[in-house]
Amino acid sequence: MQIRQRLSNQFIFIVFIILLLFSIAIYILSANYRKTIFYERIESKAQNVANLLLEVDEIDAGLLRKIENANPITLPNENIIIFNYLNDTLFSSPDNVALQIDQTLIDNIRLEGEIKFNQGEYENIGFLFTSRYDRFVVIAGAIDVFGKQRLLYLRNVLIIAFSTFLIVLIFVGNLYARQALRPISNVIKQVKNISASSMNLRLNEGNSNDEIAQLSSTFNQMLHRLETAFSIQKNFIANASHEMRTPLTSITGQLEVLLLQNRSTEEYKKTIISVLEDIKLMNRTSDRLLMLAQASSEVTQSTLLPVRIDDIIWKARSELLKYNPEYNSIVVLDESLDATQMVIAGNEILLTTAVVNLMENSCKYSENKEAHLELKPLQNKIQLLFTDSGIGIIKSDLKNLTQPFYRGKNIGNRKGHGIGLSIVESIIKIHSGEMTITSELGKGTQIKVLLPLAIN
Repeated sequence: MQIRQRLSNQFIFIVFIILLLFSIAIYILSANYRKTIFYERIESKAQNVANLLLEVDEIDAGLLRKIENANPITLPNENIIIFNYLNDTLFSSPDNVALQIDQTLIDNIRLEGEIKFNQGEYENIGFLFTSRYDRFVVIAGAIDVFGKQRLLYLRNVLIIAFSTFLIVLIFVGNLYARQALRPISNVIKQVKNISASSMNLRLNEGNSNDEIAQLSSTFNQMLHRLETAFSIQKNFIANASHEMRTPLTSITGQLEVLLLQNRSTEEYKKTIISVLEDIKLMNRTSDRLLMLAQASSEVTQSTLLPVRIDDIIWKARSELLKYNPEYNSIVVLDESLDATQMVIAGNEILLTTAVVNLMENSCKYSENKEAHLELKPLQNKIQLLFTDSGIGIIKSDLKNLTQPFYRGKNIGNRKGHGIGLSIVESIIKIHSGEMTITSELGKGTQIKVLLPLAIN
């Protein structure tokens, strides 16, 4: 069942129950009110008759009966009976009363003072009347024809009104549900128009700040992230394909040339060395992809042990120069550093990878292929400050630099896949550290890394 239909049914059911209870309450209250008013009328009439008979000496039972028979305000099928202390009938109107009175009923009235009871259609009341002579039992009853007719009319009106309102309610409920869910229907229509080829489309958030607007805003944020991910993936495929194709093309070309004719041992050796370098380049590319996956998925599995950050730096520097002898990395240690201020809880392999990547980036984008690393202590932390004098980074690129496969717009033909800083950020997070990047076009870039000391 659709939400719209379910919402409509719930709305109709709730209003139906409220209306039903309201109608029943009106009917019950009206019925009780009719009964109360009728008993008050018949008791008042009986009190008046008893007063005339027992308090006015000039009126006897016969005269009173004639007065009552001529009274135009008599209740329908009215019966009034008065008993003395011996339970003998002093007065009855009419002569042949329709009420069935027994000794037990009279005794109960004397005990309780007042009793209301029904006999068939008759509604009756019995009470004690105290006069100047004695205490008498008065029983009066009648049929409330007009009251019951009005109650029946009220019941019919309620049934007709309830049925009419229910029909209107079904129509209004469906209309209400359709109107209430129209914004969601509009969102669904807009979402259906968004595909992999139109990730630039966004939902209309409107001018309100309700839940639908918040949903649209959240969905737009997700679309933005998806669009960014698609763009990054597309760029990565293009860059990685180019980087992998270059060494493969080189290997293929060199081997094809080598097979054209017999070569000297020196030429074979030279070609093999060149092919080996290309293979190493491909291996490094695949290793970085693997490292990115590990740094992203094995956070809780990383074993952090006490390691010296200066040992990590020297090891990383040696590894950098091993693969890139043309690079140069200058390391400056603060004179105030002691042994305890260089011990952190970390994974040696991951930290070495992070430092190598940061050094390599600094060298790669510097004109003199030189990186500057300064190590100095802070309160309960150690700061690594990587500085280069390269081309700088465009301001709009700074926020995306740590996204996997993202590459700056001004890098030119420099090799790379945009993986390095993603790996570094993941590794820094594993070690509860922080990394901030600042840059100025034409002057260079500065990357600050803060790592907590092992004492924490």
